[in-house]
Amino acid sequence: MKYRAVLKQSEGWWIGWLVDLPGVNAQEKTQEECLESLRIGAEDMLITPIECGGDTVMKYVEVSERATA
Repeated sequence: MKYRAVLKQSEGWWIGWLVDLPGVNAQEKTQEECLESLRIGAEDMLITPIECGGDTVMKYVEVSERATA
């Protein structure tokens, strides 16, 4: 799966975030390192278990491939 990353250079650092996964951010010295940190952050976020209980349920929402191109 692909996620949209925004990268910008500021004062010698590459700062990046994933548009599609709020909360996944990175700051590294090179663009490649920043992208790798974003990939690791996304993986960590997506494998973190989320516990639901009481009147809370978790569901999945299907998004068409057209929207993710």
